Order: sequence, then structure tokens, then C-alpha cells
Amino acid sequence: MKNKKSQQDDKICNSPFVSNLFALRKTVLLSLLGITVCIAALAPFTELLFDEATKPLLSSLPQGSRMLAVGVVSPVLGPLKVLLFCAFVLSLPFTLYMIWSFVSPALYKHEKRTALPFILSSVVMFVTGTMYCYFVVFRALFPFIASFAPETVNFAPDIEVYISFLLHMFLAFGLAFETPVAVFLLAASGVVELEMLKKVRCYVIVGAFALAAVLTPPDVTSQLLLALPLLVLYELGLIVSTIFLARKQKKQNSLVVSP
Repeated sequence: MKNKKSQQDDKICNSPFVSNLFALRKTVLLSLLGITVCIAALAPFTELLFDEATKPLLSSLPQGSRMLAVGVVSPVLGPLKVLLFCAFVLSLPFTLYMIWSFVSPALYKHEKRTALPFILSSVVMFVTGTMYCYFVVFRALFPFIASFAPETVNFAPDIEVYISFLLHMFLAFGLAFETPVAVFLLAASGVVELEMLKKVRCYVIVGAFALAAVLTPPDVTSQLLLALPLLVLYELGLIVSTIFLARKQKKQNSLVVSP
């Protein structure tokens, strides 16, 4: 009876569903471990990271201006949020690699060749979006906002509110810069025909400006700085998809013609 029960337990543990659950748990734990290691590595530089995060705003204020800490824990939460976000970005390649290791056994060989560049390009485009937001958008946005403040108003935002706004903008631009990757994925997988993606350009233009109006502050500068790159990246995705599908079709034709 005992041997029969142990055999049943072994059968359950070796079942594909349970094995996948164990593999998923391992992936999640290792991903969290990667983020934890990055947090520990960046912790000594928390003040430096926070200073760099506030530099775009402080550079647009009068010299000697400082930010305010209205909340009791704001001086702690502000730098902590910056640290966590930087650790998340730094550990993103490792996290995606762990996800890749989890799903790759279920993929065909040609799918693996396509998926790996897709993951790498996603990381590159997300980081590019955050860098564009920091070096281009913020350099134009904060001086524009500060110029509208009356002389009787002391423009000194709360650090927690500012950091939340900063991370919100980073995520918005990081995800927006994934547009060419998303277009390529839709076209290459056949979910949406390439010609259909080309035909909906007019709707994409309207959607880009509507999305920019939702994700950015209510000023024309920041909305244009998000909407215009979205349109350019959409066209870039169409160009890359056209080249990829043309090569794929040419390869298929050569296989059909060859004896």
C-alpha cells in the first residue's frame, strides 16, 4: 500500500503540469533574486541616482532652489522609488533571459531564432525610450513649465510627486518605444496582415496623439515629443516587417522551385 502511494506521488510530481509549475517557480524566484542583487549593487549609489533623477527639474529652476518633502516619509520613498526602478531596468535582461529559458523548450527551432532577437530588441527599445524621455523630453518640458509660473509663486514640487511623475513618464516612453517591436510581431506572426497595418496609418496618427494626450502633461511640447516618435517608430516597424516578409517569401519560393 505504501509503495503504491509513493508511486502515485512520484507520478504526480513527474507529470508535465507539476514540472511546469516547478519550472515557473524557479523562474520567478531567480528573477526576484536578480532584482534583489541589482538593488544591493545600486544601494550605495542611491543618492547619486536620485540627484541624477532630479537634475532635469532643478536645472530649470533658479539657482539654489530645492525640492520640498511634504510627506513624513517622502525623503525615503523618493530615493527608494528611483533605486527600485533602476534595479528593475538593470535586471531586465536577466529577467527576460529567465522567461526565455522557461518558454524556449516549447518553441520550434525557427521560433527560437526569431524570439531571441525580439527579446533583445525589446530591452534596447525600452531603454532607448527612457533615455529619450530623460535627455530630450525633460530638457524641454521642465523649462517650459517653469516659464509659466508667476513670479509670486515658488515653484518647488514635492519630491514624492515628482518621482512618481518621473517614473510614469519613463514607463510611458519606454512602452511607447516598443511600437516597432509590436508592429513586427503582429506582421511576422500573421496576426495582422502587413497591408492592413499600412492601411490604418490615419487611425494610428489619431491614436498616437490621443495616447500622448493621456500619458503626458497637458502641454503641446510633451505631447508632440511623444506622438511624433510614435509615428516614426510605427513606420520603422512597417519597414522592418516589409524587409523580413520579403526575405521570408523569397526563401519559400526558392525552396519550392528547387528540386
